[in-house]
Amino acid sequence: MARELLIQTPDGQTKTFELEHAPVTVGRSSNVELSFIDDAGLSRQHFMFEPEGADWTVRDLGSKNGTYVNNIPLKARLVLQPGDRITAGHLTILYDVGVRRPDMGVVVFEGGEQDSDTTSTVLTTLEGAISNSTKLAEKGGRGALSPVQALLRAGQELSQNRPLAELFPVILDLAIQAVNAQRGVLMLLDGERLVAKAHKGEGFRISTAVRDRVLNQKASVLVRDAQLDEAFKARLSIVEQRVHTMMAVPLETKDRIIGLIYVDSPFVLREFTKDDLSLLAVMANVAAIRIENARLAEIEEADRIFQRDLSQAAEIQKSMLPAGAPAVAGFDLAGYNAACRTVGGDYYDFFPYGDGRVGLALGDVSGKGMPASLLMMALHARVEVLAAEPGNLGGFMARLNKATCANCPSNRFITFFFSVLDPSGTLLHANAGHNPPVLMRAAGDWQMLEGGGPPLGIVKIAPYGEQRGALGPGDMLVIYSDGVTEANNGNLDEFGEERLIAVLRQNRHRPAGEIVQAVTEAVAEFAAGAPPADDLTLLVAKRI
Repeated sequence: MARELLIQTPDGQTKTFELEHAPVTVGRSSNVELSFIDDAGLSRQHFMFEPEGADWTVRDLGSKNGTYVNNIPLKARLVLQPGDRITAGHLTILYDVGVRRPDMGVVVFEGGEQDSDTTSTVLTTLEGAISNSTKLAEKGGRGALSPVQALLRAGQELSQNRPLAELFPVILDLAIQAVNAQRGVLMLLDGERLVAKAHKGEGFRISTAVRDRVLNQKASVLVRDAQLDEAFKARLSIVEQRVHTMMAVPLETKDRIIGLIYVDSPFVLREFTKDDLSLLAVMANVAAIRIENARLAEIEEADRIFQRDLSQAAEIQKSMLPAGAPAVAGFDLAGYNAACRTVGGDYYDFFPYGDGRVGLALGDVSGKGMPASLLMMALHARVEVLAAEPGNLGGFMARLNKATCANCPSNRFITFFFSVLDPSGTLLHANAGHNPPVLMRAAGDWQMLEGGGPPLGIVKIAPYGEQRGALGPGDMLVIYSDGVTEANNGNLDEFGEERLIAVLRQNRHRPAGEIVQAVTEAVAEFAAGAPPADDLTLLVAKRI
């Protein structure tokens, strides 16, 4: 069976080296198989792994500082057993069977229901940590200045204006240096999931019991010696990583937990203490507030940029709508549009032709906001091209629908009405699923222009027909979006077609612009301050 070495370097990294058939020498020389040039505790040729049948042995090569197996000085050649730990200089190597385990990422949470309240485990809260740190500073003596220096340095580093992504490794480095840890990871909650934002080292395996204590009970956890703790020493991951002492503290703001910091030390240089735990907990609290402030600042900046872009989009969209109605002999024209948000999905336009005719268009994109606005602008471009020579309006609508279907998302559609008036009063029109316009006669009677095909963007090949009508002197055609008839008041009642027709009848003898104003004022009075639920667009063509 293959054998491998799990090598823990002083910088917290874990490397795997597979033993094959030839001897492997370890040392500081660049000529050995496993070279660690920067480890001053190693001799140039410090110790050697050698095969012996199906086993492997290790022997010291007369090193200056000695080689240790399971903390026992190596005096002679020794046959290794899986799980043996070889230490020399600042190096730790675990001898193991060569079972390839899947890469589980930076952090894996493992374990079950075990309780961490054992003799080698310390728990504290943020309040307790602050109290202990204060007492430590007041007592003076050995180590008293270190927490103060660590917190001062943290304050200086965290006061600098850094992007959030750059803040995470700075915080982790401060935490690791403050408690003299070798490895660490900073994780933030994303919903119910913890996501690593910065790490020094790889392959962290953290107890679910520790994680839940930190997140659910706001507790800071210290395990002084995982090799002695009954809850941890049986874990294969602890044996593999040679984790001896570990701490986990919450990133706690005023009202919630946003994540945690975990640090550990695979080397038996010293155990973490309760003072270390208190210092790390206080630093994590300071860091959490800084992270939250940076996050809120980035949200505010993103919102400011979005609002600026939205305002510019609204200006662009507004420029695509008519600045005013054209002067067309024989007709009085007026139009109006109000988006319920900064940008909207309603569209209207006038198309004067050289022979005295005028085209009238009004469309309503399903949905609201930016997506509807983008589709509206695409509709505007297509209509501009097709309306130059509309021909038969049924064919015009079919061509427009085909072009719309090619680019319209499956969950969107557009209702659209197009008509052409000529000087004699002849009215040609085609409807793609839009609200039936109102034809209000000068005498006060009226009719709805029913009929038409489906909305644009749903069925690529759909039937549309051209319909015909007529406007006499004083008659008017009123085209509107459902933002008019479906406007709600505080009781969620709709303005409706009956109210619209009543306003049109009452004001039918007034100019087109005043009729538009009368309708919009009536809708506003009906809504009584209730926010609009949809864009409102109105187009009036009156024959004079």
